[in-house]
Amino acid sequence: MNAAFTPAALPLPQADHNGDAARPALEVLVAAPRGFCAGVDRAIEIVERALARYGAPVFVRHEIVHNRFVVDTLKAKGAVFVDELDKVPDGAPVVFSAHGVPKAVPAEADRRGLDWLDATCPLVSKVHRQAERLIEKGVHILFIGHAGHPEVIGTMGQVPAGSITLVEDESDVATLEFASDAPLGYLTQTTLSVEDTAHIIAALHARFPAIVAPKADDICYATSNRQAAIKQIAPAADLVLVIGAPNSSNSLRLVEVAERCGTSARLIQRADEIAPEWLAGVGTLGLTAGASAPEALVREVLDRLALWRTVITREIVTAEERITFKLPRQLAD
Repeated sequence: MNAAFTPAALPLPQADHNGDAARPALEVLVAAPRGFCAGVDRAIEIVERALARYGAPVFVRHEIVHNRFVVDTLKAKGAVFVDELDKVPDGAPVVFSAHGVPKAVPAEADRRGLDWLDATCPLVSKVHRQAERLIEKGVHILFIGHAGHPEVIGTMGQVPAGSITLVEDESDVATLEFASDAPLGYLTQTTLSVEDTAHIIAALHARFPAIVAPKADDICYATSNRQAAIKQIAPAADLVLVIGAPNSSNSLRLVEVAERCGTSARLIQRADEIAPEWLAGVGTLGLTAGASAPEALVREVLDRLALWRTVITREIVTAEERITFKLPRQLAD
């Protein structure tokens, strides 16, 4: 993994760099776990190894993960990000993003003779396989997710049109035109609000008592862990900052979770978005990063805060993550 993405060793810095003791202190509660998950680590490593194997350029369909810093860093190394495969020259190597793609995408790549690598998170791929098995059993899928999100598009593209219906919120359940005993099953996007999804699932079970549930929760471990960490930090903070992109589902959910704890929260992509007036009346600040945000950006935010306040950091650990995923066989050592 490139050093730009590697988390720096703890402990976190304990004071500002200027050493001005006269400035008011700012306690920063730093969530752990935070930042990169195993699926994001794997996706970035796939692009980096592809660049090492094939040389630049390596094409990537869509953002490999939803983070501009990551995308720009990979661009500087020779990755070329495109919206669709028609922008990829014949015979060129191409990587599919961590969010997953409809089945039609690798099929098109095969027709064109493209050398493709699939960086889909294995936990997303697990949902794809579940969808296929439900269809084989004649079960119609109710898929809980956000319309237009790449993961939703990819999952819904695993099965024939008309065999899956998107459910975005609890109110959608009442509008579903299925008999109460219809053969139905549900699956979910992996980066949803744990709390909201539980309410939607409860509504589905109430309306369709025989609905087939997945054997395990589809919301991924990283999403659940980061939301649980924010629930620990937010009540003790005057403000929460979430480092993540505006198109990052898991990052947006972290903002929502903090706000539900009664704490103001802001989503930022980089430290230079922070304004000093945000800290007015703030004695304790919560800080976390979405699953696509590298640790370098956490350090950057702490350095920015230290321009104005004497920063004292305290890491709040709510879970340990040791999950890793194998690389595609084409890139395995």
